[in-house]
Amino acid sequence: MSLRVRYATPDDAGWIAGLYAPIVRDTVISFETDPPPADEMRRRIGQTLAVYPWLVAEREGRPLGYAYASAHRTRASYRWSCDVSVYVDPSAQRQGIGAGLYDRLLAILAAQGFRNAFAGIAQPNPASVALHERMGFEHLGTYGGVGYKLGAWHDVGWWQLRLSDAPGPPEEPVALPDYRRAHPD
Repeated sequence: MSLRVRYATPDDAGWIAGLYAPIVRDTVISFETDPPPADEMRRRIGQTLAVYPWLVAEREGRPLGYAYASAHRTRASYRWSCDVSVYVDPSAQRQGIGAGLYDRLLAILAAQGFRNAFAGIAQPNPASVALHERMGFEHLGTYGGVGYKLGAWHDVGWWQLRLSDAPGPPEEPVALPDYRRAHPD
C-alpha cells in the first residue's frame, strides 16, 4: 500500500477539519482554542495555495494527514522564509506519513525559492521534535510560557531548516500556481 502525496483541494476541508478538531480541542499541539469548521478550512486551503503548498497524504483513497506552509512573518524582508506544519491521523502515526509529507513539502518550497523553513512546536511534544530533527531541522530556542491553554502555560520551541545557502541577492520566491504550471505533477 503506497502512500500518495498530492495537493489539497477545497473538497478536503471536511476531513481536515475533522482531523484537526480534537487537536485544537484536547491538546496544546495547536494554540487555537476553537476548532475551525470545514468552511473555514476551505478558506484557509484556498488562501494558502495562492502562495504556498498544502499537501495531503492518502493511502488507498483514505486521507491520513496533511502538511502546509505559511508566511513566517509579515515584513517584506522575511518573504524568503516560511513556517511549516504537519498533522497525521493518530491511527496512522509512526508510519512515515509525516516524513513523506515533509519530503515533498520541503522540496517544493526549495524549488519555489524559499531559503528557510521554521517549525514552532508546543512543548512537550517529543514525537514532533523527533520528526523535525530527522528531517534536518535544528533547534533555535524556546519561548518560555508563551501560550496559555487547557489551564496551564506552555513553551514553544522553534526549529529551522535551511532550504538554500545560495550566495548573493535572492530571486523572488515563485508563487505556487506559477510553480505548478512549470512543474505539473
